[in-house]
Amino acid sequence: MISRRKAFERRAGAWLFALFERRFSRKDAIAAEESGARLGRLAYRLSRKHRRRALANLALAMPELEPSERERIARGVFEHFGRITGDFMRSGVRSDSELLQSLEVVGMEHADEARSLGTGLLAVTGHFGNWERMAHWFAAQGGTITVVARDANDPGLNQQVQRLRNRPGFEVLSRGRSTRTLIERLKEGAIVALLPDQNSGESFVPFFGKPAGTVLGPAKLHQMTGAPLLPVFCARTGPARYQVRVFPVINVGKAECAEAIMARINLAIEEIVREYPDQWLWLHDRWRSARERGLF
Repeated sequence: MISRRKAFERRAGAWLFALFERRFSRKDAIAAEESGARLGRLAYRLSRKHRRRALANLALAMPELEPSERERIARGVFEHFGRITGDFMRSGVRSDSELLQSLEVVGMEHADEARSLGTGLLAVTGHFGNWERMAHWFAAQGGTITVVARDANDPGLNQQVQRLRNRPGFEVLSRGRSTRTLIERLKEGAIVALLPDQNSGESFVPFFGKPAGTVLGPAKLHQMTGAPLLPVFCARTGPARYQVRVFPVINVGKAECAEAIMARINLAIEEIVREYPDQWLWLHDRWRSARERGLF
């Protein structure tokens, strides 16, 4: 049984979510992004903990940058995630035509190569750019996609987030309870999307030249099912404009160990983050497990 305080916090959280959704739903895509960016700038000033974490991560990953440049990137990170939060909050009123017109695709030949193999497809991405819009874009083209995501701690809030994510052809599975279903989807020839760029204690694989706790799930699913791995990212390129970037297929099967496969994936994530450094989640403690084990 939850405490009265926790129950109040959950009701307040649900009320705030509904309020923000109503307000953002009245805006067009550009206005929603700008309103979100203002909230991000406010969060940068108020959230000392996350500001420090972003700056510490940037110093670890990009020591060659001047402190002023790292601070500029960190401020941009808060603005960016404010923008995509605003975009997500109005996603319930966003039409498929608006969605499709807002994105261009680079590297589609790699996706065609992966699909030509006649198997399911493991799309690997990260907490970069606008991954929620990219998932909706996949579904808007008439395809089907299964995404693995972490549930929100608040069940009521989680329900509202899932409602906004819900689209025909778009399935969301809870992280940690989905392996059997993912294997079934891959055998059916579906696209499964994974975001393996958060801290884990499962293995330690280089990321920005430092050992980083990394999940092995994508590599193991590839080895178990034969489904190719396709790194794909959605970068914001301008006001309400995005580019889906598809990287070359990773299809090595059991010729490489799981750690080596994840090193390839980490390298792809690092490449896109270096190009758009203010669009990745530097606020997350990505190197926590490695730091606690004294690996650097």
